[in-house]
Amino acid sequence: MAKSVLLNSYIAINAGDLSAYCSKIELKAECEDQDVTTFASGGWNERLAGLRSFELGLGFKQDVAAAAIDSIMFALLFTVVTFETRLSNAVVGTSNPKYTGSILIKEWTPINGSVGDVAELDVTFPGSGALVRATA
Repeated sequence: MAKSVLLNSYIAINAGDLSAYCSKIELKAECEDQDVTTFASGGWNERLAGLRSFELGLGFKQDVAAAAIDSIMFALLFTVVTFETRLSNAVVGTSNPKYTGSILIKEWTPINGSVGDVAELDVTFPGSGALVRATA
């Protein structure tokens, strides 16, 4: 199994490459588990997958300059937009799949920190619709 270190990951939101502002990416997919246990289950719980969901967590270094991350994200606030992310900014392929879908930009924290801190923020955007993995 190949191992990797995240050095040049890629994140685009609303078709704009935001990798230069991003220092953390976490893409998480999950499903609700539905209990389908019956008397015939032999005393064991039985589960099936229910509704599926995903969320995209990002860590940004804040920049409030004109046309920088703050103005980009603030303009998208409260809208559903597309995203694409991959482990590396290299070409998409079997060794570098891309993950795409739509997310709700439901939050933005333009100022966060204490004296002497790096101006940065962590956000989590819920998915809207399906998460897709592709190698081409």
